[in-house]
Amino acid sequence: MTALHPTTEMAMNEVVFLVEDAAEGGLTARALGHSIHTEADTFGELRLQVRDAVQRHFDEGARPAVIRLHYVKDEVLAA
Repeated sequence: MTALHPTTEMAMNEVVFLVEDAAEGGLTARALGHSIHTEADTFGELRLQVRDAVQRHFDEGARPAVIRLHYVKDEVLAA
């Protein structure tokens, strides 16, 4: 299992986004270790928004090679 907090080496090659269902509907994504946050109505739209946000945040030579979306979904079951 991959740790959610990127190491220094991983941070140069990969940025990890925590994706969650938004309370008001849709999805939110926030990068771990970077000031990047975005939201969208669907997962497909969120993928596009995340790519755009990463391209805007990082200079061309400093962009990570991989964007990882870690989708967290809380579900409560009756005992």
